Amino acid sequence: MDAPTPQRPLGKSGLAVSAIGVGTNRWRAGVNDGAVKETYRELMAHGSPFIDTAEVYGFGKSERLIGDCLREHSGPAVVASKFAPFIARTSPRQMQAALDASLKRLGRDQIDLYYVHFPFPFTDLDTFGDGLVEAVKRGKAKAVGVSNFSSDQMRFLADRLARDDIPLAANEVHYSLLHRQPEKNGVLDACRDLDVALVAYFPLASGRLAAAPDGKDEKLGALQRTLAEVGQAHQASASQAALSWLLARDPHVMPIPGASKAAHATENLAALGWTLTDDEFAAIDKASAAMAPTR
Repeated sequence: MDAPTPQRPLGKSGLAVSAIGVGTNRWRAGVNDGAVKETYRELMAHGSPFIDTAEVYGFGKSERLIGDCLREHSGPAVVASKFAPFIARTSPRQMQAALDASLKRLGRDQIDLYYVHFPFPFTDLDTFGDGLVEAVKRGKAKAVGVSNFSSDQMRFLADRLARDDIPLAANEVHYSLLHRQPEKNGVLDACRDLDVALVAYFPLASGRLAAAPDGKDEKLGALQRTLAEVGQAHQASASQAALSWLLARDPHVMPIPGASKAAHATENLAALGWTLTDDEFAAIDKASAAMAPTR
């Protein structure tokens, strides 16, 4: 087995996970089982993978396929899933029912990290806090977090959870070199202040940061060339350079690029084998900053 991947803490939850996880929005039971199971075997070869899913991914098909993978491989894995608070589905009781259904699909008695997938308008945030507290007290979740929450919302939830001595483990948000709003809207600062992990989805901007320049967007092309040049200096890829930038940006950040093929998982995790120099970080940052007016 290869050397275990470097880990980062999920805030003050006591859990540590692979510094690069995997998003499973495209994992679908009955659709791409073979490719996904091969991908999972590759992830396991590097240690304990950090697997991110949600009840809405494929209407449960992602969780079911992950459950199959967990049953076929006895090694440890850290699994996160999410509760979707749709209209008329926001109460603590409904959250517990959704968590139980996710656990059944996963074939587990307890989930490592359970998120509220998004803040539903008109819902009192205390309601979400009550549900997350109940999930921990029932022993159904080791740690709890939020996704797509603003800095003020995550601070409110952190205070609510603290009343029951439960830390807010993570806020999962959109963050990449093409989408740097967490730096501007206070979310990254709140993660630092509260010691909460920032789990970054779409860290490769749906593949745009891994693509070769096509001449259509001069500023994007400049960033893509910079990433490619930095990657080549380390015998690595542009996508690895983009992931390395996020890891170097702040120790609270952990990207979860999607991977439904073993080769993609291997490439993503290889970004943990090297680090950017200060000059390389600055060059990528400058090229990304030039994109600001078009974000």
